[in-house]
Amino acid sequence: MAAVWGRLFRRSFSAARQLSAAAAGAEEHQSGRMWKILTFVVAIPGVSVCMLNCYLKAQHHTHEQHKFVAYDHLRIRSKPFPWGDGNHTLFHNPHSNPLPTGYEDSDNH
Repeated sequence: MAAVWGRLFRRSFSAARQLSAAAAGAEEHQSGRMWKILTFVVAIPGVSVCMLNCYLKAQHHTHEQHKFVAYDHLRIRSKPFPWGDGNHTLFHNPHSNPLPTGYEDSDNH
């Protein structure tokens, strides 16, 4: 009895595999076409609009330093960083990243 059930399951699984392979081959062309259309109609214009938005915002951005306020909960150095003098972050920008004592250029305090 178990052998009969085993043969039935093998036949049904092989038939299902053949049907799914045939369906995948038929849908493969339509699926690829759909993604190509979505790329040109949605993705490329979407990226273009985002790039334009970034460019326009960068044109109106002021590059003034913010007023430094020495808050107790910010810029805590419990141990030094393992690079440089230990006080500068890895991607430190002296214009926009203050140290715990303030900005590095003393003329803008």
